[in-house]
Amino acid sequence: MKHITTKNLPAVTLTAGEQILLSGDIYTARDAVHMRLCELLDSDLPLPVNLDGAVLYYAGPAPMPPGHIIGSCGPTTAERMDRYTPQLLRQGVIATIGKGARGQQVIDAIAETKSVYFCAVGGAGALLASCVTACEVIAFAELGCEAIHKLTVKNMPLVVGVDKTGNSILSKRPQMA
Repeated sequence: MKHITTKNLPAVTLTAGEQILLSGDIYTARDAVHMRLCELLDSDLPLPVNLDGAVLYYAGPAPMPPGHIIGSCGPTTAERMDRYTPQLLRQGVIATIGKGARGQQVIDAIAETKSVYFCAVGGAGALLASCVTACEVIAFAELGCEAIHKLTVKNMPLVVGVDKTGNSILSKRPQMA
């Protein structure tokens, strides 16, 4: 299993299906954040976070229990962000993290921008939260748990869902008998 940092991610060659441990800074971003970021881009207004080299995690952390850095922080369904993802990838996002398959337009945008989509295990929010060493609200605080949080993670277990060439482990759905 490769140990990857968010800083060396652009230079690393990854293959769909490969398991990694990710360390570094990532940003949470769910539906409302994606919509707001794209509205700002469409209006030529400044963004509250630099997307160049950013990793977006489709998660909204649960409230923090006493003595913890963060509450449960599991992934949400990536497909819900598909309508916004190509625009954000073209702004410099180098990776996204979620659960489930991506649409063909996102797979094409991943190949075009040489970014990557990581799959996190759904239902494992407490495990994934244990990888978080720091958490800070960066923007859109009024959205509560769906605000943009900057998370510092250490050894977050992920699987490459779509690699930089557009190969996907999730593009073929099982046939029903």
